[in-house]
Amino acid sequence: MGQRLAGLRAWVVDICAASGIELASDWQCLPVSGDASFRRYFRLISGQQSWILMDAPPEKEASLPFVKIADSWYSQGIKVPQVIAADLSLGYMLLSDLGDEQYLQHLNDSSADDLYTRALDELLLIQKATDVAGFPLPEYDEALLQREMALFHDWFLQDLLGLTIKPGVEHLWKDVCAQLVSSARAQPQVAVHRDYHSRNLMVCGDSLGVIDFQDAVIGPVTYDLVSLLRDCYIAWPDLKVYGWVDQYAAQLEAEGVLQSFDRAEFYYWFDLMGVQRHLKASGIFARLKLRDGKDGYLADIPRTLHYIIRVCSRYQDLLTFAAWLNEVVVPAMYASEHFDSALLDEWFK
Repeated sequence: MGQRLAGLRAWVVDICAASGIELASDWQCLPVSGDASFRRYFRLISGQQSWILMDAPPEKEASLPFVKIADSWYSQGIKVPQVIAADLSLGYMLLSDLGDEQYLQHLNDSSADDLYTRALDELLLIQKATDVAGFPLPEYDEALLQREMALFHDWFLQDLLGLTIKPGVEHLWKDVCAQLVSSARAQPQVAVHRDYHSRNLMVCGDSLGVIDFQDAVIGPVTYDLVSLLRDCYIAWPDLKVYGWVDQYAAQLEAEGVLQSFDRAEFYYWFDLMGVQRHLKASGIFARLKLRDGKDGYLADIPRTLHYIIRVCSRYQDLLTFAAWLNEVVVPAMYASEHFDSALLDEWFK
């Protein structure tokens, strides 16, 4: 990694000279909090100016989608970083700086309505940005939805908790997954950011910035909505959540994305989309611990699993799955060395 950083610093000097950016003699390259991938970020500071440097090893990360989506969405007025320079063979990028103030740091009872209104307005722009020049967005198809849910089954249930999934439960699992896929595929299909939540939205004065969009696809209209409103990192009362859902559905109807707003149908789509996403997220958090040695996400699993159980308990076809999670999975978490009982009590007592 030291060799890559040295290479990045040398690349910066060359690319800034080629781009007409004059670096101060005491310019700095400071680490910025990374994400759940192999990418690393640094803040390039020169005098009163700053930029973001991305280091994405090409053998680990494909950077072409990031560049193509960023260029397209930026040109359409979506507040993503501007790609100033990129070398895909090296995996280096120079980006405009959206700051380091995440939505998560600013969200509270008094700020939430304003911040979420901004985020919903921006989401509407994203959902209409389906055409990306030189990079057709892939489809959020059944195979991808199923692969994501398999992360919960394999990495969380089996590898992290050590559970043996009996044949009857395997049958139940397949039925639940089929129902979630069917609901997702029945929805209007739009551009999906795929990780639209409080750690990927930045407060930029009176505006906002959007990051971590490189996995965008064409998929269900409620996916990013549930990522935002049933965030794995912060929870809100249902009264607030469904109020924001109604607010956004009215915008979708006004823009013609929804032909008409059937509240029961839209809530069903939203709820089941959340189950699919939270199964995926729990699996990813477990994989980050076991494969990548990143422990910090484990503390977000209880909140995420609580969402799944609460939503499944509302629907007749998902009640058995909710009961199995409550009766088998939650006790396994209490018995696991990976979870603090006090944190589990916060969500399951």
